[in-house]
Amino acid sequence: MSEPASTVAAANAAQPVLNAAIGGEPIKGEGGSLRTRRVIGDILSHVFLVVLSIMWLVPIIWVLAESFNAYTGQTVQTFFPTEYTLDNYIQLFTDTSQMNFLQMFLRTLVIAIFVCAIQVFFVLSVAYCMSRLRFKLRKPFMNGALIIGMFPGIMSAVAIYFLLKAMGLTESVTGTTIGLIIVYAAGAGAGFYVMKGFMDTIPMSLDEAAMLDGCTKWEVFAKIILPITKPMIVYQAITAFLVPWLDYVLAKVVVLGDQGKYTVALGMYQMLQREYIARWYARFAAAAVCVSIPIAVLFIIMQRFYQASMSGSVKG
Repeated sequence: MSEPASTVAAANAAQPVLNAAIGGEPIKGEGGSLRTRRVIGDILSHVFLVVLSIMWLVPIIWVLAESFNAYTGQTVQTFFPTEYTLDNYIQLFTDTSQMNFLQMFLRTLVIAIFVCAIQVFFVLSVAYCMSRLRFKLRKPFMNGALIIGMFPGIMSAVAIYFLLKAMGLTESVTGTTIGLIIVYAAGAGAGFYVMKGFMDTIPMSLDEAAMLDGCTKWEVFAKIILPITKPMIVYQAITAFLVPWLDYVLAKVVVLGDQGKYTVALGMYQMLQREYIARWYARFAAAAVCVSIPIAVLFIIMQRFYQASMSGSVKG
């Protein structure tokens, strides 16, 4: 028997809806509205990204332009300088009558390099022990490090100063430099959680296979774990370098008011004080540009190692 005409008509009318539901042809009239919403969404996204880019780039461009400003004061009539000169950079490193920026820059660079090396070694060592070894106090140590990490480091600033003073590391420039290295690097071992989480993703079968081939735990760490953890080493090295390079609070507590022991953060803050700002405002911008150069160089170098390690892991 043939189907009633009404049933056939209803089935034909429902076919477009069924096709749209199962991923077929869109309902008539819906395709245009979907494309319109997609275009509007893309336009809004690009406008948002452009505004965000302007908010990021304009301060950077302004600092770079201000560093070449021929007028050294802070009161200006235009957003960008009208006259440009290199004197700000020259005087920043040669004029030592009020402050020695070159000495501050080199001292901070030495501190940051030593802290970076010590922190990377400590974090790798502790993370490997927590991830690969099993011993009695492993979990209590991890819980204790987690709890201690919840408190801000500034809480211990006064105690740190008196400990360094008792050790005689606040009297001379060399002693203060060593003291700052100790302060920044001492607690590095407690920040192992991110590195440990990455090492936990490395299969234990690699360690077992290497030990069956006669490798010691040190050889497993050096020849298997380290090459795989290069991306995290890059991250740890960059963050470890930035802490002493940009820190102000702990350096201020340890150094106090002795300008001969200043780091770059303390020196740049000093440039904006009332007695310096009329002559050092443009030099402050030049100092900001100079301070960003080691960070950029470190990032470029580390990014190369990061890309090499990632491409090697993909090829393997």
